[in-house]
Amino acid sequence: MADCLFCKIRDGQIPAELVHRDDHCLAFRDINPAAPVHLLVIPTRHIATLNDLDAEQSAIIGSLFAAIPGIAKAAGVAEGGYRVVANCNADAGQEVFHIHFHLLGGRKLTWPPG
Repeated sequence: MADCLFCKIRDGQIPAELVHRDDHCLAFRDINPAAPVHLLVIPTRHIATLNDLDAEQSAIIGSLFAAIPGIAKAAGVAEGGYRVVANCNADAGQEVFHIHFHLLGGRKLTWPPG
């Protein structure tokens, strides 16, 4: 999508600190971190929200979740623990309408989150 912030990061039009890239997944540091480690994990294919997923795209989301443990390990939070969060639509706090997962760690996280 031409005006999507995350698509522009994916395409190299906007700089980001990338930590992982493969055929289906891109991970980069959040510019406004909520934890010492705060990464965003996105599919390389534009999908606006979780509500827009269909059966074909479920494999794409599965590949993101398959990549997350390695991303967490490389970030140094796999052993201590990390949280993966997805927001769907504005009332849940989704600001960029390209599916993304927040990988948070590096400190003790509290519950409930919000």
